[in-house]
Amino acid sequence: QVQLVESGGGLVQPGGSLRLSCAASGFTFSSYTMSWYRQAPGKERELVARISDTGGRTIYADSVKGRFTISRDNAKNTVYLQMNSLRPEDTRVYYCTTDKNGMRYWGKGTLVTVSS
Repeated sequence: QVQLVESGGGLVQPGGSLRLSCAASGFTFSSYTMSWYRQAPGKERELVARISDTGGRTIYADSVKGRFTISRDNAKNTVYLQMNSLRPEDTRVYYCTTDKNGMRYWGKGTLVTVSS
């Protein structure tokens, strides 16, 4: 079955960096677009970044453009989110997700807290 496991979250000071990872299994990773979403308490999940199956195309939310970079390693079945110049408003739970055959799969999320 499809499994997505995020890691790399934690506490970081404003202006700092973190790299999130999402290890995927149970499907042909290299054939699917992967995305990162994030969610604050009481708010809807919002798209952060998306990457095509080959990694050749990416899109970003306006709020993270120029600060975050999504990438993938199809040999390792892993997608990454490099987050630089972090701000307090980036504090969210970050989720890895993919849509396989019309069904969306989510990981359990990893908490990123940006605070001094």
